[in-house]
Amino acid sequence: MPNPRDIAAELALSAVDLHGAIISTLADAYRSAGFTLALVGGPVRDAILGRLGNDLDFATNARPADSVKILKKWGDAMWETGAAFGTIAAKKGEVFVEVTTYRSESYDLDSRKPEVNFGDSITGDLARRDFTINAMALELTGKEPLFIDLFDGAADLARKVLRTPGSAKDSFSDDPLRMMRAARFVAQLNFAVDPEITSAMTEMSERLSIISAERIREEFIKTLMSPNPRLGLRLLVETGLAAHFLPELPKLKLEIDEHHHHKDVYEHTLTVLDQAIVLEDRIGGPNLTIRLAALLHDIGKPRTRELIPGGGVSFHHHEVVGAKMSLKRLKELRFDGDTAQDVSRLVFLHLRFHGYGSGEWTDSAVRRYIRDAGDLIEHLHVLTRADCTTRNQRKAEQLSATYDSLEARIKELMAQEELNRIRPDLDGEQIMEILGIKPSRAVGEAYEYLLELRMERGPLGAPLAKEELLTWARNKKSGTSEQD
Repeated sequence: MPNPRDIAAELALSAVDLHGAIISTLADAYRSAGFTLALVGGPVRDAILGRLGNDLDFATNARPADSVKILKKWGDAMWETGAAFGTIAAKKGEVFVEVTTYRSESYDLDSRKPEVNFGDSITGDLARRDFTINAMALELTGKEPLFIDLFDGAADLARKVLRTPGSAKDSFSDDPLRMMRAARFVAQLNFAVDPEITSAMTEMSERLSIISAERIREEFIKTLMSPNPRLGLRLLVETGLAAHFLPELPKLKLEIDEHHHHKDVYEHTLTVLDQAIVLEDRIGGPNLTIRLAALLHDIGKPRTRELIPGGGVSFHHHEVVGAKMSLKRLKELRFDGDTAQDVSRLVFLHLRFHGYGSGEWTDSAVRRYIRDAGDLIEHLHVLTRADCTTRNQRKAEQLSATYDSLEARIKELMAQEELNRIRPDLDGEQIMEILGIKPSRAVGEAYEYLLELRMERGPLGAPLAKEELLTWARNKKSGTSEQD
């Protein structure tokens, strides 16, 4: 039976040939200067998997100052921003490289920032890496390229198992963010996790508290945007890590008793996420906003859960509560304001369709649906469809057909009335001219009144809108209302 290490070496060498000229000229530059150079970490793993990209990581015994001299001559551009950590970056053509001096790091228990010590051997450098599949190297400055696999990373890659080069506890104690990275690699590569890693993550989950929200957010995003985020999210929940940065997710595991039945909200959420991913092509492919909305759409349920006398459970207004919770959590994780607001709006709207019944909505209700969704209308379509997880095939088909009819009405109304650019029939300048008033709160009130008329009755045209505006103004002045 072929040795996984031999197969891995062949695959890595074959993939590296894709960048042969660039890699060989870089290796020649370091060799000529008297230094070693090895392709390391993720690029070696990806080369073996047949997906080597244009971002390449290298390790060398050259000190940062030496790499600066070499890369200035070799590349089209060069950056020294990582020099304090031994890393010099450069770009040549479409290939971006980072060359890092061999390192052996030590960490303060209360900080993720390492004390960097440079070394002269690649052995110590590989031993400090997070997982065995990232601790392989391809030495390029010898007579022939040499594949280095000191911790059986090739075998783990073949077995689809995630392990650490040394003790998992030591690794995660040094850098707790590696626990988040474990979830990310599981989701990206569809790997199983060595029991030692799971045990260490569970025991050490509180160590995540020393990591900044920004760094946690970035690893969380990579997990969520992976091909199979369910696997990574399960690991985060089961080991207790999610409770430290996204406690709303494990709280979806609501208790279920024999008298008050309800759908398993946690499993339902993961299924909604899976189904949203299947529908993402409607919004241009993998989309962070829709994945966050799918994950968070029901987080208001635990706070709104009420037991119904005689059996059953209700979650009244969980979409309202969930929208506020989503906004707060995403802000705490330092997501940008637009993303946080968009996700919150989708969570708020995700139940709106269920008021549609079997198609009884008026045109004005459909207009409001479109207005409230705004430029997220396609996202809302995806989320609403993904939120159907019933196993009752007849019910699922009925819901799908009903939403088909709603989408058809939306398209028809949008084509007729350009609802994506919905405005009152009169603008602010016209309102002020007709009413003979200056910019004030009254202009805004009049504008909102005309907008509501537009939503309720469709386009009125300027003459009729003017009549309605004057009637509204007279009624307002006399203290009466249209209904009076």
